[in-house]
Amino acid sequence: MALSEKRIQELKQIAKGIRKDIIDITGWAGGAHIGGGMSMVDIMVLLYWELAKVDPKNPDWEDRDRVILSKGHAGVGYAPVLARKGYFQFELLKNFNKFMSPFGMHLDGCKVKGVDVSTGSLGHGLPIGVGLALGARLQKKPWITYCILGDGECNEGSVWEAAMAASHFKLTNLISFVDRNRLMIDGGTEEVMALEPFADKWRAFGFHVIECDGHDFAALDNAIGQARAHTAGPCLIMANTVKGKGVDFMEGDVKWHYGGLSTDLVAKAKESVDRM
Repeated sequence: MALSEKRIQELKQIAKGIRKDIIDITGWAGGAHIGGGMSMVDIMVLLYWELAKVDPKNPDWEDRDRVILSKGHAGVGYAPVLARKGYFQFELLKNFNKFMSPFGMHLDGCKVKGVDVSTGSLGHGLPIGVGLALGARLQKKPWITYCILGDGECNEGSVWEAAMAASHFKLTNLISFVDRNRLMIDGGTEEVMALEPFADKWRAFGFHVIECDGHDFAALDNAIGQARAHTAGPCLIMANTVKGKGVDFMEGDVKWHYGGLSTDLVAKAKESVDRM
């Protein structure tokens, strides 16, 4: 069922709140991978508030959907989602990435409730997702594995090895996203290591590819609906996004792949989010 306009507006407000949480956490931590954290917010909000079958009161529920943040360095955007869903208290994030905190820059599944897979070294999430999807099939379980990749991460050969396996095994219970913000740590993806024709490469590996605006809840919801209904093999949603989305002085600027925020910049960034 398509999202109502009322629900879309509710999700937009949740996403604004998460973006302001990311800004606060970056300020408290002294620095974080804020640009890519901000670009994936709408994908994460739609999954956790609308589509993924999860239970924060029972994080180890066997029949939950699995969510893998393969671009694990964007943990600053994942942690507030889990906190606001009730996996743990938001106040704990004031110690994000500090000594003895369970919340490192890359979230550890052994320490942080709600994290299904520890990621950090890029290129690992999709291979693990393939294994989880195969496991669900073998156990005749109905749950879905969702995997969120960064576009720069797709320079890793292990991503394409996993894509080949997902296609070979026709894993219809694996839905992948690329957070296509077109920037990575050293510059534009097409300058550092060109990906285009990116969607066609996934199609050549046997994926059904759906391209959409990664900040449009209706478009994302429609794309995920199509992916769930597809029965011929794995699906990839190419979500076109903006690095630093919501903060005018960060949007599309590679220097905000990682950065810190002073008290004044925290206030300025949150004001920008409020104007979205």
